[in-house]
Amino acid sequence: MELLILSLYILFTITLVRALLSLLRSSKPSPKLPPGPVPLPVIGSFLKLGDKPHKSLAELAKIYGPIMSLKLGQKITVVISSPALAKEILQKQDLAFSTRSIPNAAHAHGHHIYSTIWLPVSDQWRSLRKVLNSMIFSGKRLDASKNLRQKKVQELIEYAGKCCQEGVAMDIGSVVFKTSLNVVSNTIFSIDMADPTQDSVKQFRHLIWQIMVEVGKPNLADYFSILAKIDPQGIRRRLTNHFGETFELFGRLIDERLELRRLRKSRAENDVIDILLNISEETGEINRTHIEHLCLVGLLPFPPSTNSTLSHFILAIHQGMHIP
Repeated sequence: MELLILSLYILFTITLVRALLSLLRSSKPSPKLPPGPVPLPVIGSFLKLGDKPHKSLAELAKIYGPIMSLKLGQKITVVISSPALAKEILQKQDLAFSTRSIPNAAHAHGHHIYSTIWLPVSDQWRSLRKVLNSMIFSGKRLDASKNLRQKKVQELIEYAGKCCQEGVAMDIGSVVFKTSLNVVSNTIFSIDMADPTQDSVKQFRHLIWQIMVEVGKPNLADYFSILAKIDPQGIRRRLTNHFGETFELFGRLIDERLELRRLRKSRAENDVIDILLNISEETGEINRTHIEHLCLVGLLPFPPSTNSTLSHFILAIHQGMHIP
């Protein structure tokens, strides 16, 4: 807490000095931006968002229109609240706005370099996208895993029925999390990652949850570039540790699969990991690092707090960046 307060004090001082110097030196007009609330020094329009940003933005849109600008820290963000404008950006001008704004936390273990989520449009991104579309998310592959999804949903229904009969309260959020995690982990590794009887699986489930918690936290380093290297909240540092432990688990699972493939002397396509290993061996388009990061992306559902990040509520375009 003391480090955070000190960092904010330093940030305020530096930002104020920069603002004064900018006013003294600048002779160029400011970039033309959509209308929006007048920002406060340093923090910008953060206070306008309140504890329910989606409602606050809806009220602001009534005042400033379907396209407005907000100053969030050092970031100028354009908020779109019109279906017509959203269609224009997402469908008609999608290539121009396809590159994502990379959060500071995504730099842990170089995740932004290997993940299809954060890569800019490039040859590497196209190669990974082709692998995902043709080998994993194709209609044929999805149909092949239909029975698995039905089985896990049926297990969820049976568990709910059992709790009802026994008069036991059911934690819906926890149960749905387990079900979704097991569906994805079976699709990728053919195992239940939410199985409480296995210690390694319990460890993995804990890691996934911790990653989601950290990813869901608002990060000062995303809004004040000067704090990016300092990492005052320690989010990137903790994610680096969590990612490292997760990749170690992935590494053991991949080694076990490679040994099984060696013993049976065949390259089956029973799950996603088999498909990715086949592509790696046949074409070399992806390597082991790509596979680990693809698995991480696949196993991460939405963060547990629906009120934790601004990206859950707005379609934002950072100045000099594109849609996150």
